[in-house]
Amino acid sequence: MSIHSSDPTSLESGDQALPDVQGLSDHRRVAIDKVGVSQVRYPIQLRTPAGGRTPASAVIDMFVSLPADRKGTHMSRFMEVLGEHSHGLDPLNVREMCRVLRERLHADDAYVRMAFTYFINKFAPVTQKPGLLDYEVELDAASHVDRDDVLLTVAASATSLCPCSKEISAFGAHNQRCRIAASVRFDGELLIEDLAEILESAASCEVYSVLKRPDEKFVTEEAYKNPKFVEDIIRDLATALDRDDRITWFRISSENFESIHGHNAYAEIVRDKRAATAS
Repeated sequence: MSIHSSDPTSLESGDQALPDVQGLSDHRRVAIDKVGVSQVRYPIQLRTPAGGRTPASAVIDMFVSLPADRKGTHMSRFMEVLGEHSHGLDPLNVREMCRVLRERLHADDAYVRMAFTYFINKFAPVTQKPGLLDYEVELDAASHVDRDDVLLTVAASATSLCPCSKEISAFGAHNQRCRIAASVRFDGELLIEDLAEILESAASCEVYSVLKRPDEKFVTEEAYKNPKFVEDIIRDLATALDRDDRITWFRISSENFESIHGHNAYAEIVRDKRAATAS
């Protein structure tokens, strides 16, 4: 049950009592599933595996449910909660932030979505030259009266090489960049780096930001030795996530940006591992 004040005054602005219009009753008696702020661009600090912090610029949505008898929510409180929790974020902290948002707004449900670019320092496979590679990351958290939830999404670029092209050609094989993505629910701790590594391992070869000639030779030959259809990538990724005991649910996709077609190749799998185990 939602808890809210029927007192139409508030002292939030200082000593002088001002009308709390949002806290008034609404005669239409229509509940709202989600109300809040969207497309907030905000600097955040993300926890790193080494225990430090790295800055990121995030696009953030924050919503709460609103009962039928309340006129409105307090928009300023969304930004207050964001300011209090924008340092040292990780999936577990975003879940806590969502819970605080629900309690602060006296709501039954709260939702937080953060989308940002995350950079991982990768070393070239032969020369070990360092370089930053970008990954698309999204954190989706929900807090309800009886449960909380968090979803981590990571998308990575990789290389795919066509097995059919390799098999039927006298020499060479067409290859292309692909985008592999996974949204997962998990128990315990799962780092962005952990999920990115699993994604990349399912491709014909990883991509890097810095490649010298020995590195370029390596990745070209590595992809040629490891040809994969989009179906192979998605099946290998599903197998890897099935083996990871931390993962309880996943939605995965791979999109190959075809180099010899005017269209892309796409595959997707959704699996609830707990439901599969129960059956």
